Amino acid sequence: MKGKYWFVFGLLLISGAVSAQVNRYMVFFKDKTGTPFSTSAPSQFLSEKAIERRVRQSLSVSEQDLPINPAYAEGVSGTGAKVFFATRWMNGVLVQCDASIIPSVEALPFVSHVEFVAPQQRLTNGGRKKGLFRKKDHHIGVRTQSQLQMLGIPEMHADGFRGEGVTIALFDGGFTGVNTTMPFQEVFSEGRYDDVVSHDFVRNTDNVFQYDDHGTQVFSIIAANVADQFTGGAYEANFQLYVTEDGSSEYRVEEYNWLFAAERADSAGVDIISSSLGYYDFDMSSMNYSTAQMDGKTTVVTRAAQMAADRGIVVVTSAGNEGNIPSWRIITAPADAVDVIAVANVNTQGVASPSSSRGPSADQRIKPDLAALGSGTTVIQENGNIGTASGTSLAAPLITSLVAGVWQKFPNFTAKEIVAALKKTASRSGNPDNLVGYGVPSYLSVSEYLSQEGDMAFDVYPNPAFDTLTISPTLPDEVSDCKIELISRLGQIIAEDDISFSLINNSFRADISSLASGIYFVRVTTAGRRFVYRVFKNQ
Repeated sequence: MKGKYWFVFGLLLISGAVSAQVNRYMVFFKDKTGTPFSTSAPSQFLSEKAIERRVRQSLSVSEQDLPINPAYAEGVSGTGAKVFFATRWMNGVLVQCDASIIPSVEALPFVSHVEFVAPQQRLTNGGRKKGLFRKKDHHIGVRTQSQLQMLGIPEMHADGFRGEGVTIALFDGGFTGVNTTMPFQEVFSEGRYDDVVSHDFVRNTDNVFQYDDHGTQVFSIIAANVADQFTGGAYEANFQLYVTEDGSSEYRVEEYNWLFAAERADSAGVDIISSSLGYYDFDMSSMNYSTAQMDGKTTVVTRAAQMAADRGIVVVTSAGNEGNIPSWRIITAPADAVDVIAVANVNTQGVASPSSSRGPSADQRIKPDLAALGSGTTVIQENGNIGTASGTSLAAPLITSLVAGVWQKFPNFTAKEIVAALKKTASRSGNPDNLVGYGVPSYLSVSEYLSQEGDMAFDVYPNPAFDTLTISPTLPDEVSDCKIELISRLGQIIAEDDISFSLINNSFRADISSLASGIYFVRVTTAGRRFVYRVFKNQ
């Protein structure tokens, strides 16, 4: 995977001179004119899994997805600035350079503007450090029973849904001990940690297993497994880990780190982003946000989170722990994003913690969205021991775990449909408030709801196929008009047809004899629902 073009989002480090007064800046470009990439060839910058996620949800690859023009990055480098990371969605690069170089950067004809995002030199030339790496137990650990039971996750596990095949990215300040302690060893021994894309954006290294154990505790709630003692909510999922938070300081560069991580995760085909981070107050008051800016469209990190959600990713974030801060009290960014699940902290009785940030958003939307146990939540510490911690940071990964299992069970629903279903079936869905939002969701409730919504399905056979492919609704008398599309693994529509089914006309046969062997998708759209089936064509 390292050699693929889609890895271009983590732009090559371009050398340049720096001197004593080194800061970090975002350089934004006026356009993408001259980029060698095209929306008609997304495999050059998106993985097959990322393309498949878009196909499943009928999402198009747009110009905003195109990588920046490499010549623009080279031009910035030519001024003496060191270029580290590029953003496709916001069309710019992060640089580290002496302040005296910035006028030369601003003078470049293709540069729109430059933003100071953090003082001092932090980024390095990179490097990788790998750590060292029992029959699996499927019983719910006694120490995690309460936090999982609140969401019905034991029933989810009993149904056989533990996140298998779902890819989750975590953004945090560090994951110390994850690569060396026993509770996480199955993630590594079973090859479910993606060490190719996981990255530390704070200092530009591939060693995420350092700095801080906040991410360790958050990650453990989803991924750790200790027989009879500790069970992660989606411990069979695949994982990417990103360091975006600098624990030693607080500057807006961390919002851009979040953006870089989201774009990398998107390109690598992630399904869920879980981020127990929030922003509004920085070490430089000029960077601070106001409560009026928690409106779902202003802050950098909120815009980045919404862009990820618009690409078919479920984004789960902590609501914030500012409920007791009189000057703030409300949610922090990116919890204010429209299509992000902001998670509140409740105790075992379902009562919101006084410290849990509340809503509404500045534009008067219900926030937070959902709630989970964040008071005395059981976690794994960096030394591998079991402990407890509190805060919305610990509630968010529990919701992430539920999302993983639910989406595993109902893969034909879109990200936004999954989010809507969780809110429609949560404990306060009929009377949401700005303390716990729509309340505590339940696996059994959301599963029953989605089962009713998803009763209609199609049989697509044979698979593998040779000359013909047959599509048949399971309930042909309940299907009227539908569109059937045959799509390549690169997301290109090869053929489409409008079909009406009935008890008599209960199947549709497609001639695929002229197609080359390989993977294709059949997408059926009817009554506002999409069903996508992966098929293999043999010669």
